[in-house]
Amino acid sequence: MSESETTRQRRSAPNPSAVKTGSPLSDSRAFSGFSSKDIAKAKAFYAQTLGLEVSEANGLLTLHLAGGGRVIIYPKENHEPATFTVLNFPVENIEQVVDRLATAGIQFERYPGLTQDERGITRGGGPQIAWFKDPAGNILSVLQQ
Repeated sequence: MSESETTRQRRSAPNPSAVKTGSPLSDSRAFSGFSSKDIAKAKAFYAQTLGLEVSEANGLLTLHLAGGGRVIIYPKENHEPATFTVLNFPVENIEQVVDRLATAGIQFERYPGLTQDERGITRGGGPQIAWFKDPAGNILSVLQQ
């Protein structure tokens, strides 16, 4: 490797000591976001079915989560749901929460190769977790704290 290639690599490599307390992002109130093909359906699902505080402004939804967290849901005509979990809800009693969500019409996902009980809760190899989807097909989960 030439000396100029080595120098370029050093300049582009992250510097762990540069990101520390007082960095430009250390006090940022970061948030996450994902898309939905139908904002009205998403609003009804998150507010009415899941019981979350949801606000709407400029065509975007904001989910106001416990502890002050926020998630933005934005409209996207050609929305394709992610193949991974976009939002996790830690809960005190997963069985009770899964039962209440099932009563509200939520169907829990089944994944080949995972050991899941009759409710869809995975037990073993990590936290107890159950996955479900929002109306746009985004994968959400509840997991035992």
